[in-house]
Amino acid sequence: MNLDPRQIIIRPIITEKATRVKDEEHTVVFEVHPKANKIQIKQAVEKLFKVKVESVRTVKVRGKNRRVRFRAGKTKDWKKAYVKLREGEKMIEFIEAV
Repeated sequence: MNLDPRQIIIRPIITEKATRVKDEEHTVVFEVHPKANKIQIKQAVEKLFKVKVESVRTVKVRGKNRRVRFRAGKTKDWKKAYVKLREGEKMIEFIEAV
């Protein structure tokens, strides 16, 4: 599966936990393409942000059951990647839109 790095890295995850992990463990959290593997994620982050990656951990997140009035539905399943940067690398900064 040949994907462009912009197709592999969908968006950064900016939550309280992701911010804490970023500060304490030098790790950044991304939503990634569901079929991307760790090697592809590592190469995409290194190419897009010009940093060296130490390790990648992935989690498949199940979608939640939701209901709007009388219709039941489900949010999509997605994949999350915890990308740990090498010691001495600059941290990737994101600007959160308000």
